[in-house]
Amino acid sequence: MSRALISRLAALSAASAPSGAAGPGAAHEPVVLADRPDGTVVRGARTVAKAHAPDCDAAELAVRLRIAAHPELHGTLLPPLPVTGPDGYLVRHDDGRPLTRWPYGLPVAPDDPDAAPWEDAARLLARLHAVDPQALPGPVPPMRGPAKAARALARMRAAPTAAVPSLAAAARAVEGGWATLPPWARDEAPAPGPGRLCHGDLHLGQLVRHPVSGGPWLLIDVDDLGVGEPGWDLARPAAWFASGLLAGEVWARFLGAYRAAGGRAVRPEGDPWPELDVPARALTVQTAALAVAKAAPEGRPPDEVESALVDSCARMVW
Repeated sequence: MSRALISRLAALSAASAPSGAAGPGAAHEPVVLADRPDGTVVRGARTVAKAHAPDCDAAELAVRLRIAAHPELHGTLLPPLPVTGPDGYLVRHDDGRPLTRWPYGLPVAPDDPDAAPWEDAARLLARLHAVDPQALPGPVPPMRGPAKAARALARMRAAPTAAVPSLAAAARAVEGGWATLPPWARDEAPAPGPGRLCHGDLHLGQLVRHPVSGGPWLLIDVDDLGVGEPGWDLARPAAWFASGLLAGEVWARFLGAYRAAGGRAVRPEGDPWPELDVPARALTVQTAALAVAKAAPEGRPPDEVESALVDSCARMVW
């Protein structure tokens, strides 16, 4: 963690936010909410500031920020807060990393799975997928889901898996699953079709709501936002369901809410898997690859959840 970066983010997050962005009891001392290679987030009083990944394309991020602030996305995406700088919504750290500022939102409680807002997430996705990319500031960049999947495979390939036989076997299974995917899902070709506006990295950690009044859930984190295959946004819960990690009832609620809201990624009724098969397999491979990459430096075999994902990869080549 860079002290200079944290200090810059703390100063940025301390800047004034719209009245009512947070209420009594909001923290006033800067708090580091996340510090990962792909992003560092610091909360001030009513705002958070984020340092994006060092290899982030700042020009594309600037477009994504303007999209998040566009009236078409009101009530769907959390809008960024303006900053003083030529790009309006981002400034640069000394090392060139883009920095942005956002209203603080209360995330989904990780210790209360029964209260997880799966239906809200589905309805937000349906609204997002209904937005015409031609009506937005552009050019709208491609959705970065397949690029993240390819990076996950590269990370696994660079990990020391050979020292643990079960990890080496897991890596081979993941490679087998990867080989079954079409080029577009491996980020080797453009996605088919005209595409829709997609989030690109949907999971429950990407939802927040007002910390005092509650209010509706909103999607956050536009780093992967862009035009692509909308089934990708449904792929993570679909992959968890297919791997036995998400209850069938929860999956049915999520899919039903998406369809009821007019979601365009799948047919209105009947079997959704013709549209979801490839994205779900890609997210399974991506998640399994990251699991293997994280286990390798620890010299441990895959745990139960990781093994379920690896087994799903193995079944792709049966």
